[in-house]
Amino acid sequence: MSNLTFQMLLQCQYNGDNNDIDQLNIELLVDDHWQDFAISNRTPGFDIFMYAILNCQHTYFKTNAAEYDLVLSSSEGLITVIADEHRSISSLHVDFKGQLEKGIVKEEAVDSIIARMDLCPVSINLKDIIDRKTTVVFE
Repeated sequence: MSNLTFQMLLQCQYNGDNNDIDQLNIELLVDDHWQDFAISNRTPGFDIFMYAILNCQHTYFKTNAAEYDLVLSSSEGLITVIADEHRSISSLHVDFKGQLEKGIVKEEAVDSIIARMDLCPVSINLKDIIDRKTTVVFE
């Protein structure tokens, strides 16, 4: 029994003080190559599930950043999931990096954004995952 590693990457450009999405690109790592991701009736369910995690995390990231007056020009989010052959998740790492257009980053704000990201509806409904980590960085 070997573990499987899945990764999905989000790249987003924003406009306005509310971090409204201007352009959004999602890619999935397949056989060590990044491929554009689009949902269709042929998309494997686990890939859609990963997208649901990433989308929910992104929504809470950008929305809560705006609440702290952190206006973004762009961001990049990466989720890394390790699962067994039955797709039971043992590890979930969520990493977001935001490019600031304006605002002052305070440690308390970053901690609050991470805590709120863990409260997104998809995250709340995930079983307890022992190796679970969320990071947020602003540049």
